[in-house]
Amino acid sequence: MHDDLIARAQTWLAEDPDPDTRAELDKLIEAGDLTELADRFSGTLQFGTAGLRGELGAGPNRMNRSVVIRAAAGLAAYLKAAGHTDGLVVIGYDARHKSADFARDTAAVMTGAGLRAAVLPRPLPTPVLAFAIRHLGAVAGVEVTASHNPPRDNGYKVYLGDGSQIVPPADAEIAAQIQAITSLHDVPRPETGWQTLDDAVLEAYLARTDEVLAPSSPRTARTVYTAMHGVGRETLLAAFARAGFPEPALVAEQADPDPDFPTVAFPNPEEPGAMDLAFAKARETAPDLIIANDPDADRCAVAVKQGADWRMLRGDEVGALLAAHLVARGAQGTFAESIVSSSLLGRIAEKANLPYEETLTGFKWIARVDGLRYGYEEALGYCVDPEGVRDKDGITAALLITELASTLKEENRTLLDLLDDLAVEHGLHATDQLSVRVQDLSVIARAMERLRENPPTSLAGLPVTRAEDLTQGTDKLPPTDGLRYTLDGARVIVRPSGTEPKLKCYLEVVVPVETHRDLPAAHAKATDVLAALKRDLSTAAGI
Repeated sequence: MHDDLIARAQTWLAEDPDPDTRAELDKLIEAGDLTELADRFSGTLQFGTAGLRGELGAGPNRMNRSVVIRAAAGLAAYLKAAGHTDGLVVIGYDARHKSADFARDTAAVMTGAGLRAAVLPRPLPTPVLAFAIRHLGAVAGVEVTASHNPPRDNGYKVYLGDGSQIVPPADAEIAAQIQAITSLHDVPRPETGWQTLDDAVLEAYLARTDEVLAPSSPRTARTVYTAMHGVGRETLLAAFARAGFPEPALVAEQADPDPDFPTVAFPNPEEPGAMDLAFAKARETAPDLIIANDPDADRCAVAVKQGADWRMLRGDEVGALLAAHLVARGAQGTFAESIVSSSLLGRIAEKANLPYEETLTGFKWIARVDGLRYGYEEALGYCVDPEGVRDKDGITAALLITELASTLKEENRTLLDLLDDLAVEHGLHATDQLSVRVQDLSVIARAMERLRENPPTSLAGLPVTRAEDLTQGTDKLPPTDGLRYTLDGARVIVRPSGTEPKLKCYLEVVVPVETHRDLPAAHAKATDVLAALKRDLSTAAGI
């Protein structure tokens, strides 16, 4: 075992093109650190529908140039097998450690395989890459990003020519092509031959952002904006300036790209503490709302003043607000969301006589809905211009929510007032999440197994009227690892995260509301039921 491990590490070392990871691996072999070597060589990062995502470092079980070159070569082989022998592959990247290197390696591999490659001019938001694929008529796109993961991670997201992320069976077919690569020495990587794009693609994207707004809408809402140490600032400020909104007040400490994300534990607006600096800036400048992007700017978080202080709106609240705004503007087409998002969207669509679809989690599914006009996911992802960007887009979502805040401001109302109206019209839909981050993935597997063996018959004192194991699929959904419980007036979904070591439980409670006067009591009831659901579910899952 020991000799075999060292031999595998030495073989990998001989092929590694990166002096940083070579030095790192050399040191581990030298020190005979078998525990660390076993972790890095115990398997390979699995290529799936989220592409690749993992910790940076040497070895097949980490994100590094060797792993990326193999992934790119597998993608190139897949594209050629599908008949795209000289198609264009467009490549974008964020400002994380090694992102630019991974983008350049991908361009070299595509060029070496006889495909055409074009790289975005600098670190830019993921939606710019998603836009560029269709705008340039590419056969595929790659975005190098780990989105809102910790600083030590990076990732590799693959899109096909329709501009949406890969889904089965493409993921397995690409993975099989990656598997088939025996040695990096077999992968041609010329030094030149690809194109570095200029700002024309970004300009075309920005020109489209204007189209998400109504031509004569008010543009008066004042914002505080944080880029969360990511790549969103320049693009968002340019989009806001073109639209004629007041210039956002920046959270200066988080405005510039910084791969170490020094002011936050996790660069995700949903994580506790991540928005503290934005709240401080808002107390100082008294804006109408706070906008935050995650580091690759495909997500958009919104915070509003409630009473004396600021609070983050849930993704489901923003999802409903944007839907109501689009309905009021006369939008036509299908409204879609993932199964873990609030059922309020379905009520809004039904009342407006619009088609409505539920999909599995992830924009790779939402973006594929026929006739999509608007799609959202509770994890702060919104697709408000599906013809331009078939993915979540934190820039256009920020424009649209700021337009809505401006429209309400003209009427001396706020986003919270509109949420209250929606609760009176459709019932209060209150959502929460029980999210457990683990070191050991077997904890998640055990919790899922326990729930499958002993499904709860009641939660929070409410009978479970229907328990579904989603691995079986349903008449509308392909199979996925998840459990769904329908209760009298509530819903619970439990699933392992696809991108992080987390077990996620999504809770929703619906409380009927007669008039605005009944709202405080309805909120209090919903809060109590959500707390009881969390408690009972934790017990049932043993977490």
